[in-house]
Amino acid sequence: MTLRIIENLTEFKTVRNGLTGQVALVPTMGALHEGHFSLVRKALEAADQVVVSIFVNPTQFGPGEDLDRYPRTLDDDLQNIEKLGVGFVLLPSAQAVYPPGYRTYVQVEDLENKLCGRFRPGHFRGVATVVLKLLNLTRPHVVLFGQKDAQQWLLLQRMILDLHLDVQLLVCPIVREPDGLAMSSRNRYLTPGQRAAAPVLHLALQDAERQVQRGQRSAARILKRVQSHIEQEPLVRLQYAEIVDLKNLEPVEHLDEECLLALAALVGTSRLIDNTILIPR
Repeated sequence: MTLRIIENLTEFKTVRNGLTGQVALVPTMGALHEGHFSLVRKALEAADQVVVSIFVNPTQFGPGEDLDRYPRTLDDDLQNIEKLGVGFVLLPSAQAVYPPGYRTYVQVEDLENKLCGRFRPGHFRGVATVVLKLLNLTRPHVVLFGQKDAQQWLLLQRMILDLHLDVQLLVCPIVREPDGLAMSSRNRYLTPGQRAAAPVLHLALQDAERQVQRGQRSAARILKRVQSHIEQEPLVRLQYAEIVDLKNLEPVEHLDEECLLALAALVGTSRLIDNTILIPR
């Protein structure tokens, strides 16, 4: 299949009107890696037509964040997408997505202010807004996200339910480097020393999983061990680690059912996130 790259939104709407069968959307900000490619491969299995969007969304970056230096590798991204057999790439400009006079934003109340939202005010308003726009433009039957961005997909699932959107959200497993570090576009910012230190995040999550498997149900005790693990690595500064309910992201004290253990840490100038689902047996 020949890859078609479409920058003009009006042109894309015309193309979309001509598509038949099931359509899947994989929203990305580019700088693609194996984590993204795993989503694309799943999309190709789930639908007849696949659209990958590449758009570095300015409204999800706050003051002092890395919008200007966010990695942009468009030529490589397009080559890799074409090799996978994707039919369409939607590549809009910021001016097309947010034209002069733009005033409308989407907020998923409560969920957007927890976990990462406490440290990135307005971030999830930007995420929800751009994803709703992409869903309206592409009208997919399926949209795919990775588990690594757990708060994001939980919040977007809530948006889909609340706004009665006719789309299925599929969550795909975290893709990791051989040493366990979750793949991320921001990993390329790490120095060799920082890169060697960063897998401590996954090691802390694995230790939490083992604690639960051995019968530990106290969230406080599990988190204490997580923090202790990460504190052993001086190049990694834990920003938060929380165990929360998967429905509302509220902290839990005792693990009675599946919970999300999510964390964020600063490694040099890079902010890395990771998580795992804790399943009490």
